[in-house]
Amino acid sequence: MRALFLFNHDAGHQVAHLAGIAAAMARLHRDIETVVAFATPAIRARLEELVDETDAALIRWEELSLSPMQAIVTRPLDKLLPASRLLRLRAHVDLFASADMIISTERTCLRLRKHIAADRMPLFAKVPHGAGDRSVAYHPDYTLFDRSFVAGPKVVDQLVAHGVDREKLVVVGYPKFEGIDLNAKPEFFGNGRPTFVYNPHFDPNLSSWYDHGPDLLRWFASEEGQAFNLVFAPHVMLFKKELHVSPEYKIARKRPEVPAEALAAANIIVDLDSPRLFDMSYTLGADAYIGDVSSQIYEFLARPRPAFFIDARREKIAADDEWHLFWEAGPVVQSASELAAILPDFASIGERFTQRQKEIFSYTIDLGDRPASERAADAISQAIRQKAGQ
Repeated sequence: MRALFLFNHDAGHQVAHLAGIAAAMARLHRDIETVVAFATPAIRARLEELVDETDAALIRWEELSLSPMQAIVTRPLDKLLPASRLLRLRAHVDLFASADMIISTERTCLRLRKHIAADRMPLFAKVPHGAGDRSVAYHPDYTLFDRSFVAGPKVVDQLVAHGVDREKLVVVGYPKFEGIDLNAKPEFFGNGRPTFVYNPHFDPNLSSWYDHGPDLLRWFASEEGQAFNLVFAPHVMLFKKELHVSPEYKIARKRPEVPAEALAAANIIVDLDSPRLFDMSYTLGADAYIGDVSSQIYEFLARPRPAFFIDARREKIAADDEWHLFWEAGPVVQSASELAAILPDFASIGERFTQRQKEIFSYTIDLGDRPASERAADAISQAIRQKAGQ
């Protein structure tokens, strides 16, 4: 029996959601071989930062390498579509066909169903890379997964409402929290001023960066804004491309650059691609949060603190609003100037939302009394044994 954990991505922001489960699987269920299939050496390096050496030694590691010619062909296409990810699946189909279950943080693994014979078909399981409230968090492909290991009752309710069988959903908690001190408060400035983290998404319809982000950074660089610190920590994919396309909203936009004033300001940290963008350093260290639709708000709300949101949508679909639960965690504004006018009162404003933040967080993430990774590993083992008739 074999469980294959798929890390088929070009950035490391999804790794922490799955790495702990792979480690727990190798440690707790040794009669089931644990395979980690990773896209690049950088992804493996990130995995080895998160997986204990003893557990790593129990894992079979497989790199999903492409030939030099395949890499040349896919590299320019990756700017428009996940060409490398899809080709890695085709190039290593025999490896995937040898698994009893494939566990992934993304839907592209389902493409393998077209290339594996029915009598060799593995089970497919999804671990969401976040706990957000965007409508794209649900996709009809969810009905095709044999299991989904979700953070809490919120996602169960959402998926069942969209036709996913309840018995395919297992609440395990939030594996990314393991090994992280949620009470930690990293210090990045040392000047005693309140620190905000600004965490815009990359979707060109939903992200606040395109229309409001540069102005917000200019305000923090101004004389008034220098009463505060700012960490500009966007979704790691925002600065991977200059042109972003939203398949959901059929919008394409060119990404603005970071203003020179922000790069020069002593009270602003601009971080576009370091591991701190997804290891919770900034969400734990900040006194307040500014965002739009990124699910990192839930990592910030592990400790209730002031939160602010910019509704920057160009195309507003009424049905989307029912998904934006986290917009109940703080004020929602329409522009950088509107936000700047209320930020000096951030502490008193935040107090009004503390109780609602606690309710939203507990509905979204079930912390439970066992590590999330172990709960997920047990569920994987149970499904594989059922498949094998044990």
